[in-house]
Amino acid sequence: MSIEPESTPTQSPSTEGLVPPLAETAPPIVPGAPPPPSQEAVEAAHEMETAREADIATETIDQPQIEADTDEESPDEEAVDVPFAAPLEMIDESLADEDLKYDWYILKVQVNREDSIKDALWRRVKMNGLERWFKEIIVPTEDVVEFTKTGKRRVVKKKLYPGYILVNMAVSDESWFVVRETGGIGDFTGSAGKPTPMEPKDVERILRSSKVLPEEEGADLKTAIPFKTGDRVRVKEGYFQNFEGDVHAIDQAHGRVTVMINIFGRATPVEIEHWQIEAV
Repeated sequence: MSIEPESTPTQSPSTEGLVPPLAETAPPIVPGAPPPPSQEAVEAAHEMETAREADIATETIDQPQIEADTDEESPDEEAVDVPFAAPLEMIDESLADEDLKYDWYILKVQVNREDSIKDALWRRVKMNGLERWFKEIIVPTEDVVEFTKTGKRRVVKKKLYPGYILVNMAVSDESWFVVRETGGIGDFTGSAGKPTPMEPKDVERILRSSKVLPEEEGADLKTAIPFKTGDRVRVKEGYFQNFEGDVHAIDQAHGRVTVMINIFGRATPVEIEHWQIEAV
């Protein structure tokens, strides 16, 4: 009878320093302890723990946005005191008509277009609904007496200031813009284009001359005389026809011109109707 040699147990390689997975480690058996859970129960518990960690991660991502929204509406945040500034159009509309300050201003315009530019400005004012900012727009004129070649007298209107018109308005951003944007208007007269009101005495004189205000009693009409002192003229009809002389004085109220004529070797002043002489 042969005796088999006793088998030597195979030694497993050293596992010092290695920690085997928890799932593969058999729990120690303690006397009297309940049996360990089954593999299915361990896997189910593991899945539940994984799902709970995923929910926590989702809540963490969304949390900053919720806190940001909460901070915007936080009543504890210190408010900044910013003064209220109403828009310009609201300020202007709140002014009553009696509170607007009207003045007369001079506008530089294209020569020989004064009347048409005046009408164009009125149209733009009405189109923009700014009638309350404007009272009057006038072309300064005066009545003068003219005589035809036959000596017939007639009264005509003559522009006082060719290339300028007068406007009575309350200056604001809107009214100033409408004036500046009207074709043919250059600018307000004044310092660097800044609107400068006219003197009251000058306004009264121009308005009286333009018939906007009644004329003063005893005021005589001027005569349009195309000569000035010192001009050389010739008498074309009358007693001194064909005589020449220099203009010494002009009487616009009566339309007469005093001419220094050489009579018998002496310079003699002769008063002649202005339409009886001509420039040499």
